[in-house]
Amino acid sequence: MWEASPLTYVALIIAVLLAIFPIAWSFIVASRDNSAVYKIPPPLVPGGEFVANTQRLLANDQAHFLIGLANSIFVSSVVTISVVLFSTLAGFAFAKLKFRGANALLLIIIVTMMIPTQLGYIPLYIMMIKLGWLGSLQAVIVPFLVKGFGVFMMRQFAMSAIPDELIEAARMDGCSTWRIYWSVVLPTLRPAAAVLGLLTFMETWNEFLWPYLVLDGDTPTIQYSLKILATGNYTTDYVQVFTGTALAIVPLLLVFLAFGRQIIGGIMEGSVKA
Repeated sequence: MWEASPLTYVALIIAVLLAIFPIAWSFIVASRDNSAVYKIPPPLVPGGEFVANTQRLLANDQAHFLIGLANSIFVSSVVTISVVLFSTLAGFAFAKLKFRGANALLLIIIVTMMIPTQLGYIPLYIMMIKLGWLGSLQAVIVPFLVKGFGVFMMRQFAMSAIPDELIEAARMDGCSTWRIYWSVVLPTLRPAAAVLGLLTFMETWNEFLWPYLVLDGDTPTIQYSLKILATGNYTTDYVQVFTGTALAIVPLLLVFLAFGRQIIGGIMEGSVKA
């Protein structure tokens, strides 16, 4: 291992500060009044109005911020659990099970990864109309319960992390395919599944365009609520926008703090076993 030079530490510190500053500034402005938005240089010290700004935000009847927050937590959790479950199942099947048409199905999955999701919004929107799901959370949950990227990622990880001898030993012990998945494959895929879960949760939480198309102001997600805050009045109350943004960041930080250690620990555990 090479020793890091002082220039390396300086570069890393600058990179960390640049990454943290937008988040920190959101909390700083959320604790001040609207004049803080226009100050040059920007304020770097929090004020004492965060509680008052939060109360004013929650009292905004147009944004439905708490409803949007609860909807985003529910939608992101359901989509994440579904994506991780189906991706690990399909990844295990493509990597370790032999069945007719496996290569063709895998090719179809890879092709779906090459097509931007936005290209399918028009037919998907028509489908939501025919199903009568406009304005309901099913419209932002069901179309994203499975992701091609997750299946491909789990397949690649399973091929390298799970020896064929381990599967054969489990079969000789009398394990069914489902028991092999649950007791052998899933624990081995835990590091990659944790990474996939974190990425999926963040992607679903930050999604704006599709919820904006199929939901309404009475059943928003958090990003839709922030859009209402930014454009709901003749003049934008930037303090409310930054307060909402700061509160919207908190669940992502909690998820990262809760699972980040497990992700790193799982990856290190896998590398040591290898």
